[in-house]
Amino acid sequence: MRPQLRQAKIIDFVQARGQVSVEDLAGRFGASHETIRRDLNALAEAGIVQKVHGGAKLPGGVREGPFRQRMTQNAGAKRAIAVKAASIIEPGAAVFIDTGTTTLILAEELTKTTGLTVITNSTRIAEVIAAAGNKATVFLLGGRFDTDNREAVGPLTISEIQRFRADHAIIGVGAVSVAGCMDFNFDEAQIARAMVDHADHVVALADSSKLSTTAPFRVCGLDRVDMLVSERAPEPALHQALATARVALL
Repeated sequence: MRPQLRQAKIIDFVQARGQVSVEDLAGRFGASHETIRRDLNALAEAGIVQKVHGGAKLPGGVREGPFRQRMTQNAGAKRAIAVKAASIIEPGAAVFIDTGTTTLILAEELTKTTGLTVITNSTRIAEVIAAAGNKATVFLLGGRFDTDNREAVGPLTISEIQRFRADHAIIGVGAVSVAGCMDFNFDEAQIARAMVDHADHVVALADSSKLSTTAPFRVCGLDRVDMLVSERAPEPALHQALATARVALL
């Protein structure tokens, strides 16, 4: 297993358990104790986990750390992407927006657009849009609540998505390759997939660090994406695959 993928899974495990041991992680991932210690060192240096004797825990005993950490990563690129994506959403549109750091910044930009109907599983995004008072209607999807990402996930959330039809599904993805759009979080991939299935137009947001990379959970093929928004152009092989699938680049 690649270190990046293993570390992403370790983050999910720490978020679920609160505190984990090197022994448990080594057994779960079939890795040596030394490999797990290197992973934990890297995550601790990034501020995502806090090392303790024999393992690691969430920093400061709270679950906000990982999301806040992601908000600081590639912040300039995410803001540029958000500004671009907001420019294509017309006043009065109905929009699905899934949970993510880039989509949260997008929500801030969308407060400048009037009369939107926003359907989201993110309490953060719902609050940003609703607080703007810009004639927007916000539908907050229910389901199992994840406290770190402040989102609803699971079968109930997917069932509620099926009650809507949106002009646009705007999804933040963890990876984009010739194989399509993917995510590192199983639950979030299912939410994004459901939104894609119930929208007329699909907009994928991905900063350049996510281009030509892969993640374990598939969201959709490139043929289902209408537009990819990034701060940089993709490398030639992905660029050609996007062109073949008739994905517009912004």
